[in-house]
Amino acid sequence: MTAVTATTATRRFRRSALLGAVVATALGGGAILAACGTDDRGATADGPAKLSVADSYIPLPPTGGMGAGYLTVRNDGGSDQLVKVSSPAAESVTMHRSTASTMEQVESLDVPAHGALELARGGTHLMIMGWQKAPALGDQLELDLTFAKSGTISVKVPVKELTYRPGRS
Repeated sequence: MTAVTATTATRRFRRSALLGAVVATALGGGAILAACGTDDRGATADGPAKLSVADSYIPLPPTGGMGAGYLTVRNDGGSDQLVKVSSPAAESVTMHRSTASTMEQVESLDVPAHGALELARGGTHLMIMGWQKAPALGDQLELDLTFAKSGTISVKVPVKELTYRPGRS
């Protein structure tokens, strides 16, 4: 092989190797981006939310007093936000977050993709004020939960004993 032929072959080899490296990098980067955009079930994190409500209850409030509401919003899809709660049987329903020493009203609550928003005692909860009629054990209060992407879901929430805890007898 002559020096000119060897140099040409070396250049071709280097170009082929460089082109192969560029293609491998592009394909690898695309696979990484595709993996980052999906969860372990193959659904995209920004796809539509698939919401359901479970474990809803209102502990029996004192006569004429404010009531608290608790529930779990389960999500088998993309992320969403709870942006408003209302009831035809109450003047107002507001969302609150409690810490060890404070309680503050919040404008929205995140519903994570493939996760749950839990409204529970000692944490995030609803405050129900201005009942049209005093609630009694066994009554059900309609709550209309409005989400940023998914619209409104209406649920009937039972009034339970003050000491009621879901999952316990």
